[in-house]
Amino acid sequence: MSEWVRSLEERAGDVLPEPVYRYFRQGARDGVTAGEAAAAWDRFRLLPHVLRDVTDVDTSSSVLGTPLRTPLAVAPTTLQRAAHPDGEVAMARAVAEAGSLLVVSSNAGSTFEAIGGTGAPWWLQAYLTPDRDACRPIVELAVAAGARAVVLTVDTPVVGTKYDGAGQTVWDAIDPAWLRVNFSDSHAATAGGDKATDLCLADIEWLGRITGLPVVVKGVLRRDDARRCVEAGAAAVWVSNHGGRQLDYAAATATCLFAVAEEVGPDAEVYADGGVRTARHALTAVALGARAAFLGRLPLYALAVEGAAGVANLFAELEDELVEMMRLAGVRELHPRGSDALDILVQNGGTAERRQGR
Repeated sequence: MSEWVRSLEERAGDVLPEPVYRYFRQGARDGVTAGEAAAAWDRFRLLPHVLRDVTDVDTSSSVLGTPLRTPLAVAPTTLQRAAHPDGEVAMARAVAEAGSLLVVSSNAGSTFEAIGGTGAPWWLQAYLTPDRDACRPIVELAVAAGARAVVLTVDTPVVGTKYDGAGQTVWDAIDPAWLRVNFSDSHAATAGGDKATDLCLADIEWLGRITGLPVVVKGVLRRDDARRCVEAGAAAVWVSNHGGRQLDYAAATATCLFAVAEEVGPDAEVYADGGVRTARHALTAVALGARAAFLGRLPLYALAVEGAAGVANLFAELEDELVEMMRLAGVRELHPRGSDALDILVQNGGTAERRQGR
């Protein structure tokens, strides 16, 4: 990665209040899953093709019909206004400029209307509550504001424990106006905090029915769970361990992606997040079967350091890197037509990972 991208995390630490920076970086409990995420992508090795015309390469992808300039998009993260005063609106402006897509946290500090007004394509990330009807107002508000899909987070029946020590926490340091501005006063406290411990497959169909939108299931690591989600009506399965912020010692997404994509096949789209820091990681994710790789912490750091311009520059840097990586790997397009897989991976010195029929 470029030095500018490499320096983002450290530079964000220089400008953010310490409790906010700690909150953005931390994982659950011992931080093992969060800490090993990027290294899991780095263990893959590339097996490049040669004697191919790579004068022109096609970096584009798409997610549920929305075109992407590259296979990179922005994952849902909360407290974006703690990173920059314009929060999700600044993030959305950058996403629009980059030809990407933004997934907006249901706990966002910016109104859905303002986010939609930027022209950026966006999806709503939703947690369900014990009383499902309590979720309706915010979901309906998002639909009215132009959300193109609903991302159901399924790995958070409870919030994973974080060790914050005895000092000031992020909740002591932030303005309450930076959180949950789309919730009505009548249900902000309960709907914002309580998570459903009784999530089930029927919730996928219910969300699709009340919104009329495709439902993406986020937080899947197992192939059997992926199959169940697709059979229940999910339009896409998102391989994620919540950035290592839920179950510590959960497997790295990079190690789970291939099995999930192999299981789902052409029946639904597959995405991944968790430790994606470089275009090489994104190229690896596509080779393993993903339509897109989502960035979580990295855009937050860029937003904190340079605002919307920083996020736009992050995407530009990664796009330049991706073009070079594709040329050197002999890859002309990310989603080959026909039955050929993107067969450029060797994992840990073993046999090439190959997935047919994508």
